[in-house]
Amino acid sequence: MKRTEWLQETRKMRFEEAYGGWSGGRLTQEEAGRLLGVSERTFRRYVDRYEDSGLDGLIDKRLEQVSHRRAPVDEVMALLESYQNRHSGWNIQHFHTWYRRGGGTRSYTWVKNTLQEAGIIKKAPGVGNHRKRRERSPVPGMMIHQDASKHQWVAGVQWDLVVTMDDATSEHYSMFFVEEEGTVSSLQGIKDVIDQRGLFCSLYTDRGSHYWTTPEAGGKVDKVNLTQFGRALKQLGIEMIAAYSPQARGRSERAFSTHQGRLPKELVMAGITTMEEANRYLDTVYRPAFNAEFMQPAMESGNAFVPWKGGSLEDILCEQFERTVGNDNCVHFEGKTLQIPGDQYRYHYVKAKVRVYRYLNGDLAIFHGPRRLAYYTADGRPGVTSARKVA
Repeated sequence: MKRTEWLQETRKMRFEEAYGGWSGGRLTQEEAGRLLGVSERTFRRYVDRYEDSGLDGLIDKRLEQVSHRRAPVDEVMALLESYQNRHSGWNIQHFHTWYRRGGGTRSYTWVKNTLQEAGIIKKAPGVGNHRKRRERSPVPGMMIHQDASKHQWVAGVQWDLVVTMDDATSEHYSMFFVEEEGTVSSLQGIKDVIDQRGLFCSLYTDRGSHYWTTPEAGGKVDKVNLTQFGRALKQLGIEMIAAYSPQARGRSERAFSTHQGRLPKELVMAGITTMEEANRYLDTVYRPAFNAEFMQPAMESGNAFVPWKGGSLEDILCEQFERTVGNDNCVHFEGKTLQIPGDQYRYHYVKAKVRVYRYLNGDLAIFHGPRRLAYYTADGRPGVTSARKVA
């Protein structure tokens, strides 16, 4: 029985009880009205309608009228067909976003109720106990989150999705797929943020081995013996903050839950199977749409970003390794022999301490103090040589 029918039947039964008490002299009209939750005057009107038309005279005609705002059958059928044929398995919020993007005008609640009443989507179970979330940073640029999630984003393969987002607004500044997260992918995310907005105050990460050195498993991180990533952020003046539980990273964990629910479905619908295509989709379609839907306004005006004016960012956001030049005036690095060319400062650099820089694109360079002595391609072949200072 529908709710409207139940209300009508309940009204009839209660009236019969009140009417019997009044006509039998056990209740006054005021008491009978109170039993029905109406005034004495309304009870008299009910009596007149009952004596004229019986119990049917008590029916509220408004409950039986069809709303003029009710969606046409064709619109409902089109919605159900769209979900079943193209968006099966999508959660309601994700589907409603695409429905509105395609020109739909109905509310989220209407879409949800329509799908649930048709039996296409089951009602979600009740939520658990309330947990108070950590307050967001007041302005953008005060704290940045970076994390990665391994998932089967396309059929048959698992990639890592690396996300760098703002704590204050949840805006995603950088998103891309890699085979496996590590120092290079994490530095690339930081570079994306600085290129777009500038330097920020702090970075919040898990205790992954490319972020931190952890002497004891599950213990405190070592803030003295830095990783390549830690050295780069210290050089930029960005504070690193380690999270000690998944709950502490709740903001990014919830974002990844949304990505895992939405992104694979969108990639399938777009016919994307390669990482290159997927990364292009992230940049041009998914990330802008996600930010438009999920970004939150900052609690205060302004931001904490500072424009980068320190010279070559590439010479900081890279991996750096100390080496000693051999007797042949070469540096041996990971199976490659890097010949140092002659220059105006020295005839050779034999026995000198130098640094090998490996950039995010894999290219290499040798530095002696602040000067770059030589540049090499990723496979060790000589490239363009120029001397420039490290910021």
